[in-house]
Amino acid sequence: MSLVLAAPRVSDPAAFGRVAVLMGGTSSEREVSLDSGRNVLEALQSKGVNAFAIDGIDALVDAIRDGRVDRVFNILHGNKGGGEDGVLQGLLEALRVPYTGSGVLGSALSMDKIRTKQVWLSLGLPTPRYVRLQKGDDVHAAAHDLGLPVIVKPSCEGSSVGVSRVRDDAGLDEAVALAARYPGEMLMEQLIVGDELTVAVIANGDDYVALPSIRIVPKGEWYDYNAKYIAEDTQYLCPGLEGAAEDEIRRIAVDAFKAAGCAGWGRVDVMRDRTSGRFYLLEVNTAPGMTSHSLVPKAARQVGIEFADLCWRVLESSFDREGGSAA
Repeated sequence: MSLVLAAPRVSDPAAFGRVAVLMGGTSSEREVSLDSGRNVLEALQSKGVNAFAIDGIDALVDAIRDGRVDRVFNILHGNKGGGEDGVLQGLLEALRVPYTGSGVLGSALSMDKIRTKQVWLSLGLPTPRYVRLQKGDDVHAAAHDLGLPVIVKPSCEGSSVGVSRVRDDAGLDEAVALAARYPGEMLMEQLIVGDELTVAVIANGDDYVALPSIRIVPKGEWYDYNAKYIAEDTQYLCPGLEGAAEDEIRRIAVDAFKAAGCAGWGRVDVMRDRTSGRFYLLEVNTAPGMTSHSLVPKAARQVGIEFADLCWRVLESSFDREGGSAA
């Protein structure tokens, strides 16, 4: 799949006005968000953008009331005080402040893994078989229906928070107890054995483009929180695939991104079954990490987009919420 990137839409950093880089917050992903936010802030400032840090939604509201914010670069992660569940987006829509990333619908839907899967399945997009779990449900019967091994996780968390991989019946109760610590429903999902891949999707002119896939090879058995944000021995192979397989995963990623109502930028996580070679969509991240370990910057660099230029392109997408582009 050829990749043709549109030229940047904005040439003058002053066109962005005063940019609040929204980070931190009160979700379970606060520390990752702070790390991402510091990197984004430094990158935008290096490009001459009048950007400043804001920690959490309450502080953002105060700054907007004081007339200090023209647009928001949202790098909050998670829900319940994070900025990926549609609540922040609804607030900014009401206050008429342009912002990066997906809107209310795309953010809320993508944060809920169960509802996202329902939309994908309705459109014929591939995703692992699953069972919705509520507290008190018979998890052993659910696992029997799906067939072990399975994954148990909260439906509305990210960054591998609360996720367990269960190979036998004995591990189910502990896995459910962990997932139940987090609000909302739980999800039991068929475990796909194979390659874990991710595909960044970014706005490109009037459409979207998928960047080269990344195949993730952790030192341990799983790509867990430690492998994502702490370990230095996780391998990231980009592009993760070749030829027709690479074309297909990038096409599926863009289709999944659009189907979930997403906008601006995001990252689609995919498994490839080791035996059949089939792809299975896992989730969409609407405000992906921008840490030193994060994957979207790695994919962007593969096609010649350095970190600061990536942040610039993401910030440009906020003009779509004003009904047009900037010169």
